[in-house]
Amino acid sequence: MSSARESLLDAAFEALALRPWAAVRMVDVAAAAGLSRQTLYNEFGGKEGLARALVRREADGYLAGVERALAVRGDARERLTATAVWTTSVARDNPLARAVLTGFWSESLPSPTLSAVPSSCAVPAQRRADGPLPSPGDLVGAVRDRAVAVLGGPGAVRADAADLARSCELAVRLALSCVSAPPAGEGGVAELVRGALQRQPADRSGQ
Repeated sequence: MSSARESLLDAAFEALALRPWAAVRMVDVAAAAGLSRQTLYNEFGGKEGLARALVRREADGYLAGVERALAVRGDARERLTATAVWTTSVARDNPLARAVLTGFWSESLPSPTLSAVPSSCAVPAQRRADGPLPSPGDLVGAVRDRAVAVLGGPGAVRADAADLARSCELAVRLALSCVSAPPAGEGGVAELVRGALQRQPADRSGQ
């Protein structure tokens, strides 16, 4: 992603923290990024394109965090617990990420359609943003698939992969439930997920 595009997305995200999306003006976003309004339109095509790019970045950022969580040291249960903790933390601290993960959009946020839209933009990153955006179910599936790939290992048999997939989906869905109803106690989501994954199959990654 170009530095100009990243700066514009940062400026739009910061503007969104101060005012509803309907009140965010393209000219103000460009000025905050120190770039011309023409550069903004060249990158995103318009405000709808900017909204789609913001959502795409949040989804990508969440999945990048999932990969970091799955790479922590420990067995499969600890790595899935780390994934769940990351899920709740990003949803708690970032309203846009919370909407992406849960599908509940407030009137103050951009809420582009998840289906693909026609795109004539020459910028590859925007053409991707104009494509289908992930639903909460899509993201759960993506996390599940990444967990199976990372934790299952090359020698995993089909039954083990299926068990791991179910455990991962359970961890993520528990984490998302904790976004709207935080668990009591010091352990929070980590304690809840560890307990639920007590029968988690052994980690086959060899670490």
